[in-house]
Amino acid sequence: MIVKVLELETNKARLVIQGEGHTFMNALTDEILRDPGVDVAKYTIEFQFSDPELLVTTKGRKDPLLVIRDACKRLSKSCDKLIKGLEK
Repeated sequence: MIVKVLELETNKARLVIQGEGHTFMNALTDEILRDPGVDVAKYTIEFQFSDPELLVTTKGRKDPLLVIRDACKRLSKSCDKLIKGLEK
């Protein structure tokens, strides 16, 4: 997965995540919004086959890149649990 940072400030990050679509981006933004320190988490896909742009803003001085990374870790754990459940 290739990630390009378009804008990075103390409480704001704009990223392009190459090759992803609505399925992953919906799950990611939903997981990011579970963090109480997040103000905004949304993505846009300008054209049908373009890469999504993710915008995350946080309250206070919470690092938006850490918020995104933590959300990805939680998503990964959820997928691992699902896989284990299916194997049983």
